[in-house]
Amino acid sequence: MFDFKLYFGLGTDHILTWEAMDHILFIAALCLRYLIKDWRKVVVLVTAFTIGHSISLSLGALALVHVNSRLIEFLIPLTIIATAINNLSQRAARVDHPSRLPAIYFLALFFGLIHGLAFASSFLSLEGREGLVVHLLAFNLGVEAAQLLIVAIILAISFIFVQLIRLRRIWWVWGVSALVLLASVKMAVDRWPGTSFFNISHKTNT
Repeated sequence: MFDFKLYFGLGTDHILTWEAMDHILFIAALCLRYLIKDWRKVVVLVTAFTIGHSISLSLGALALVHVNSRLIEFLIPLTIIATAINNLSQRAARVDHPSRLPAIYFLALFFGLIHGLAFASSFLSLEGREGLVVHLLAFNLGVEAAQLLIVAIILAISFIFVQLIRLRRIWWVWGVSALVLLASVKMAVDRWPGTSFFNISHKTNT
């Protein structure tokens, strides 16, 4: 039980830190177009993301899949950029009356796979193989709890601006998505692997 609580806390701490701003921005971009009344759709959206990153987290932690961590760190802001651009491409009618199965659900599932690989590298740095399955479950549940907290905060902020201040819903989505896009572009530039990535790969193979 102590180990479960420990790894659950490590999972929440992994998300609720400044270093996890990339994951927070991604979750924010995913949820921007939804309001509290759309909570069922948000549950489906978060579940899609959860399925994706749970699969890759498990595969990575079990050493069944290995991808260079620097490459993953570069790909993560690209997922944020794509999600923000998808938000910016939306029209008012689509935001106010979204389809039953919008493309963002598939983005969440696919990009969750990439984010899960980043979780895996962090998880593997914590321990060896003993008790891996239980620790993996606790860590993953901690991550999910933190993500749900972020979703709740985003929905609350959206409620304030859209339903209390009466800002047009599409302006809210476009405005915040533009800020997220700028932040994620800078993040991607800062994480660009460049020649050093290929040099490291070359040295590793020699």
